[in-house]
Amino acid sequence: MTQKVLSFLFLILTLILFRNSAMAQRTLDNTLKLLNKESVPYIQPENLVVDDSTILLDARELDEFNVSHLKNAVWVGNGDFDPSKVQETLPDQEAPIVVYCSIGVRSEDIGERLQELGYTNVKNLYGGIFEWKNKNGTVYNSQGVETDSVHAYNRLWGRLLKKGIKVYEP
Repeated sequence: MTQKVLSFLFLILTLILFRNSAMAQRTLDNTLKLLNKESVPYIQPENLVVDDSTILLDARELDEFNVSHLKNAVWVGNGDFDPSKVQETLPDQEAPIVVYCSIGVRSEDIGERLQELGYTNVKNLYGGIFEWKNKNGTVYNSQGVETDSVHAYNRLWGRLLKKGIKVYEP
């Protein structure tokens, strides 16, 4: 093949890869705009510093949490969310809290409930654990060991997880 043909094929391949990457982000953006009210301010994954100064709350089901979660995250669930347990565990209502789930929908619901309980510094992780992993964030399994596995919730939502190993079973 000539250099011109190879250059043209490389350009086409690059455009296809860029389009797919951009479409995945647009799909996440559109999904969140459709399903969320933005009642809980977002924090972008690249702006989240995982350290002892921020409390991370996981609003997924326990099976999802056990596959992987952010370092030092506390599982609060969604359907099993217990306001009295949260208030007992987190008495400082001004502490910085970041809530996350798979993509950021269930975490907005839990974030709203935290706000109703009087917590004043609550943020929702934009794109949830999927976007965290997509941007090369580290996740840990139930034994505290770094893993590439992420519970993909279901096959529809799982399309938004571009990096890591998708897990659909507990």
